[in-house]
Amino acid sequence: MKYSPEFSRVRRVGEQIRRELADIFRREIDDQSLGLLTISGVDVSPDLKYARIYITVLDNNKDVKEAVQYLNNITGRLRYHLSQRLSTRTTPQLQFVHDSSIEEGSRLSALIDSVQTSEKRDDYG
Repeated sequence: MKYSPEFSRVRRVGEQIRRELADIFRREIDDQSLGLLTISGVDVSPDLKYARIYITVLDNNKDVKEAVQYLNNITGRLRYHLSQRLSTRTTPQLQFVHDSSIEEGSRLSALIDSVQTSEKRDDYG
């Protein structure tokens, strides 16, 4: 399967945004209230004007909605730092959203484990 050059460029820019934002979080944004934050993916529009950043918070004590809201409130600051690092003509508008796939995967795994445990009890009980 062959992808168009535009598609691969969008993927490359998305990956670069992911790497650079992770570094910006580590170096520039010193806010302990965010907890352990992970960027799980970046979707960039074909015209490179918009980027949706999917995040997960790995600390169960931290509120994910608050972290997403905080990040969306400081997008101007993040775009500034990002613009210093990207070689694109413009820096995309950023939108942070919660990626619930890790939590959903854990929940499904726990459900499967509980079904298997109850089946074993039924086999032996």
